[in-house]
This record gives sequence, C-alpha cells and structure tokens, in this order.
Amino acid sequence: MDIVIVKAKLVEQTWSIPLLLSLLVLFLNLFLNFIKRSKLKLPPSPPKLPIIGNLHQIGTLPHRSFRTLSTKYGPLMLLHIGHTPTLVVSSAQLAEEMVRNHDIVFSNRPITTAVKILLYGCKDFGFAPYNEYWRQARKICVLHLLSLKRVQSFQFVREEVLTLINNIRGRCLDASPINMTEMLLGTSHNLISRCVIGLKGDEEGGSGARFGEVTRRFMHQISEFNVGDMFPSFGWLDVLSGFIGRLKETAKEMDEFLDKVIEEHKALKSYDEKDFVHILLQLQSDGMLGTELTRDHFKAILADMFVAGTESVATATEWTMAELMRHPNIMKKAQDEVRKVVGKKPKIDAEDIHRMDYLKCIIKETLRLHPPAPLMSPRQTSTSVKLEDYHIPPKTTVFVNVWAIQRDPGLWEMPDVFYPERFENVEFDYKDPKSFQFIPFGIGRRTCPGVSFGLIAVEYVIANLLYWFDWKLPPHISAQNLDITEAFGLGVCMKFPLCLLAMPYRP
Repeated sequence: MDIVIVKAKLVEQTWSIPLLLSLLVLFLNLFLNFIKRSKLKLPPSPPKLPIIGNLHQIGTLPHRSFRTLSTKYGPLMLLHIGHTPTLVVSSAQLAEEMVRNHDIVFSNRPITTAVKILLYGCKDFGFAPYNEYWRQARKICVLHLLSLKRVQSFQFVREEVLTLINNIRGRCLDASPINMTEMLLGTSHNLISRCVIGLKGDEEGGSGARFGEVTRRFMHQISEFNVGDMFPSFGWLDVLSGFIGRLKETAKEMDEFLDKVIEEHKALKSYDEKDFVHILLQLQSDGMLGTELTRDHFKAILADMFVAGTESVATATEWTMAELMRHPNIMKKAQDEVRKVVGKKPKIDAEDIHRMDYLKCIIKETLRLHPPAPLMSPRQTSTSVKLEDYHIPPKTTVFVNVWAIQRDPGLWEMPDVFYPERFENVEFDYKDPKSFQFIPFGIGRRTCPGVSFGLIAVEYVIANLLYWFDWKLPPHISAQNLDITEAFGLGVCMKFPLCLLAMPYRP
C-alpha cells in the first residue's frame, strides 16, 4: 500500500514540476511583454474603461465622435474598442505618410464575422487579405469590369436614368412630394443589378425582385454591429441573439441565386449586352484571368459589386440634391449650365456631361462634405510599424477619418460651407491624389476600383434631374430648415427621406 502511495506521489510530482515551469515561463513572458510594451511609444489614447475600452466614447456617428476626440488627443489616436486596438488617423499629412512609406503594411483588412460568412471566407477583393489573389482579383476588376471604356459602353445606364425621369414625370401629375431617397436607391440598385448580373432589381414577381430584397438585407447585415468581433470571448452571444443564423440564411439565399445566375449565363451561346458575369466567364474561357478562380471566388466578387456600388451611388446623388435644395443660387447656376450645354436635344450624352464643368465642381464639393465612406474602410496592420515616431502594433485596426480631413480648417477655407467654386480651375485626381486633403474614394492600394462607374452614374443622374425638372421643397420646409441629419450604415446617408416637388421643364 505504501509503495502505491509513493508511486502516486512521484507521478504527481512528475506532472506538477512541468506544469509549474510552464506557468513560470508564461508569467515571465507576460511580464516581459508588459515591460516591453510600456517602453514603446504608443499614440495618445483617451482613458478607457475595463472590458469595453473606449466603446462608451463612440456615438452613433463614429466619424464625428472620432473628430471630437482627435481635437483633444491629436490626429493620431489609439483607441481600444472592446478588445481591438484601433488607430484613428485624422490628418492629410499622416494619411499621406501611411501610403507613401508603409502602404503594404496598411493594406490588410480586419476579418469580421459577417464578411467571413457572407463573402465565402473573404474570397472577394474588397475584404480579402492583401496577397497575390487580391492583386489578381483587383486587376480583373480594374482592367476588365470597371475600366472607363467599359463603363462608358453601358447603354443600360442611360436606359435606367430614362426610366427614373419617366417615373418622376408620372408623379408630377398629382403634385405631391416625391420620395427621392427611395427613387434614387431603386435606380442605383437597378443600375448595379443590370451591370453585374443582367437583371433589374425591381422586376415584379421575377428573380430580380427577390434578389433585390436579399441584397438589401446583405448590405445591412455586413455593416451590422455584433458582439463577437469586439469581444471574441463573448461570441456565443451572437449565436443566442440569432445574428449568426440570420447571416447564414442570407448567405444561403445569395449563394443559391448567384449559382442560378451563373448557370443561366453559361447556357447562353451569345448575348448582346455583356454584364459582369458574362465578362468573367469569357475571361475564364479565354484563359485571361491570370489566376485560378473557383465558383466561390466568382460569387464573392459579384457580391462585392453590390456592397460597394448600390448605396454609394444612391447616397451621393441624394446628398447632391439635398445640398442644391439648400442653396437655390447654386441650383440655378447649375441648371443654367446644364440647359445651355444640352440646348433642345432630346437626350443628354457623354459629350454634354464632359462640358458641364460647374456640375463636376458641385459633385466634388458634395463628396468633400459627404464622402461615400466618412471612415475609410478599415485597414489592419500586417506587422508593427512606426508612424510619426509612434509604434503601431501588428493587427491594429486602422480608420482614416476622411470626413475630418475633408473638413479640416487648416486645409479648407470655410470647411463646413457648401461652396463648389472652390474646385474651379483646381485639379484633384480621384484615383491618385497628389494632395491628400481630398480623398473621397480612399488612398493607396485599397482605393475604390469603381470610381469611374460611380462618377459617371452620379453625373448622369444629376444632369438629367436638373435638365428635365425644376425642383421645390414641400410647403412646410424651407432651404434653411431642411433636415440633413446623418444616419450611419455602410456609408452615411440622410436620416430622413428627401422629399421634393418636381415640375417638368420644357426646352
């Protein structure tokens, strides 16, 4: 019996000594990491609370909360949102330093639960990690899907805008306010749907109508708050709340629909109007993709187009019309230019748009005050890096506050005033900014590849709205009290629908 007890004690000691050594090594590592981190010069941070960090200091409009905090803690600020270290960049100079000196380090994306489930484990190009696949996928989109030549050849842009104009004409008959927010979102969704899959999103009773509902849900869920991304140990709450289930249901519906669309396109032997599915299949057939794409890659890239395109075009046109209604003198000057250029022609063409210099200034000024993504889509550092002598740890989420930079009083005169004339005779390149004070479509390798498509769509819609109609606010609203409160989502749209009265103009 004594021998058994002695053996048990020996076994216990045999296990306990390595365990104690492991705990000692772990403690020493934690202690040394703490000492090392305490010696590193990190960016300034507001005081944080246990567990939630700085989450309580971020309101419903994060871009505004970040600017308020940056006035106290500086243009380079380190926050802790839950368990995630988050760097906020709020100056043009620092944004330029990021791109000029460390673009590759800042080119990764943080992977969220929604993106992982909805985009096939990040097989798209918008949220994919920075690697060889991402470079090839972006190249496909820039050279083949969204090139300026390709975009200008899309006849359906003109057709969808004509449908919008006819719908507004029909609504003019009852002289009641028109919900422009709803109309512009519908037009934008139809544009993207026809561009990507060859279907209108509002086709009654058909596949397009069902797909429209799924994509709207998709766009809402991909930007929805969830606990697990900020507090990984509490990810089980997302399962209990039904969030994960809703994501999987949307992903399944989107997947089934895109599978059907791809099969239908494959069955077609010839086609007159090439959408993105046709183009991708043709490139694959000709061996011109430069990388091996699976069916899931195809579907993820197509889904990306809806996420990036639909809301950005709709909100840009909505904000432009809202600002014009708030500034009647600018509206008149714009309409005078548009109507002078077009004359009495039955339709507006691309050459007409090219000659509308003041209209282009108006759209630039709208994008300055109301950028499509006021917080640039988040980046994540792939390694540690130094920015303005501060140490930025690896796997830090990074937000560039475009909204704050484009309203910086040190860079812009009257920064909060809508003044399109500031862009007259001044060159700003959307795709490769020489000056980082105007960056509505992003910076560096992750710049939005759909700039050409977005601008052409917005310019064409606004030019037609200004040419074919005179516009008034409803009787109880004046230019001074039009409510332009913001609502945060994928981008920032107007919280309340923009409702206007339209009167047909006869050239």
